[in-house]
Amino acid sequence: MSLQNEVKKSRSFLFRLPHGCDLLQELNRLCSENGITLGRLEAIGAVQSAQIGFYDQTTRVYEFMTLGRSLEIVKLTGNVSLKDGKPFVHAHIALADRDGTMYGGHLSEGTIVFACECLLESFEGSRFERQPDSQTGLSLWSKA
Repeated sequence: MSLQNEVKKSRSFLFRLPHGCDLLQELNRLCSENGITLGRLEAIGAVQSAQIGFYDQTTRVYEFMTLGRSLEIVKLTGNVSLKDGKPFVHAHIALADRDGTMYGGHLSEGTIVFACECLLESFEGSRFERQPDSQTGLSLWSKA
């Protein structure tokens, strides 16, 4: 079954995140502060260190990797919906080191910003709320 929602872009924000902040925590804070409950985001920049996750489909558990060094944000992309009644950022991130080695996965708390420029778009339309999905073990969209 497909879940579909026609939306209309309502507001767009361009911003720079503070040096030293936790990337995911700051994105969630900005969404809450601006009342964004449905949206998408993109970012580029660099991090001082990163924590990224991979969802093991067999065990249904996230495995996390800590990268304790400077990395470039090649691409961050994600969406905003509701989880437990609050704005929730779900994002994936691609990172590269000085040799061009790439790392990627689910953006997790513990990713510390060196410099980061973001685009956040807010949409109007029926909201999505994340609910447990028995088929995947993930918290996925359902209509709010």
